[in-house]
Amino acid sequence: MSRASCDIRKVVTVVDEVLLELGRPVATPVRRVAAAAVVRNPWAGRGFVADLQPEVEAVAPELAQILTGRLIETLGGVDRVEAFGKAAVVGLNGEIEHGGALIHTPYFGNVLRELTEGTSIIVFSDDRLPAGEPLTVPLWHKTAAATRSHYQTVQIRIPDAPRPDELVVIAAASSGPRPNARIGDRRTDPAVRLADLEKLESAR
Repeated sequence: MSRASCDIRKVVTVVDEVLLELGRPVATPVRRVAAAAVVRNPWAGRGFVADLQPEVEAVAPELAQILTGRLIETLGGVDRVEAFGKAAVVGLNGEIEHGGALIHTPYFGNVLRELTEGTSIIVFSDDRLPAGEPLTVPLWHKTAAATRSHYQTVQIRIPDAPRPDELVVIAAASSGPRPNARIGDRRTDPAVRLADLEKLESAR
């Protein structure tokens, strides 16, 4: 597939690597990456379009391949991808559904999941924003979504995008958990019920 077929204006990659947390070295240095493609909104200027499928099939798989390739390259290989997420920002002349169409169908999600060797449902965010506004992209573990240590976010902001008739499509990944994660996991959590908490509070 050629990049021209989905009208990509630019691709932006943001890398965040935390080395100290409250002055303490991070036990597992982690890189968080967001790769974003700024594309022409294929439905802009057409009014309400009932069937979005033709454009989804033509555009979404290509974007997924390009952006996932950036993630894998930046993190140093597919084995370095532990958590993933996705997002879309719609320009002011588009619908939120336009962004959803490009990231929430198998034409994007399944490709991202396959290329990263993931099995989890991909956590997401989306919004309609003027150019230059930040978007926070959530991440969780690519094969064990309930793994609490990998609940984290990465923020991306592109100063000149999206223009009103554009979309920003984002794939994000992390090479590990949050800095110094230590709040346990569902496998080791005690049983907690509201009635038990109320009893504990009344006993204090």
